[in-house]
Amino acid sequence: MALEKAKLYLRGGEDTIFPEVLESIDEFKMFVEELKAPILANMTEFGRTPYIKFERFRDAGVKFVIYPVTVFGANAKNAVEIYTMLKEYGGQEGFLDKLMERKTFYEYINYKEYEKYDINLSKWNK
Repeated sequence: MALEKAKLYLRGGEDTIFPEVLESIDEFKMFVEELKAPILANMTEFGRTPYIKFERFRDAGVKFVIYPVTVFGANAKNAVEIYTMLKEYGGQEGFLDKLMERKTFYEYINYKEYEKYDINLSKWNK
């Protein structure tokens, strides 16, 4: 049924298919082989699709793999831990090893590139 719907979407002009809740790499392979269209795998945690490594998707011909909530789940869990530590310790000094240093963060986001867009707001505060 899902394959037939995907074929209809392709005939209607869709250029990528996002099959939901596939339960094996073989099912992904079947979509790739049957549709001859780019397939997107949505890898969320704790769902029905098993954990499949990126390389297996690549070998199966899946063109796109997304992990849409992985970082959010990690951040949420870490946030609870950090807030608990803040409450118990009363400050952040006790867990600096769990934090990314500002210098490293700026390197990741290429902060220097944004500095050239800074606006000098002091002239507006007169």
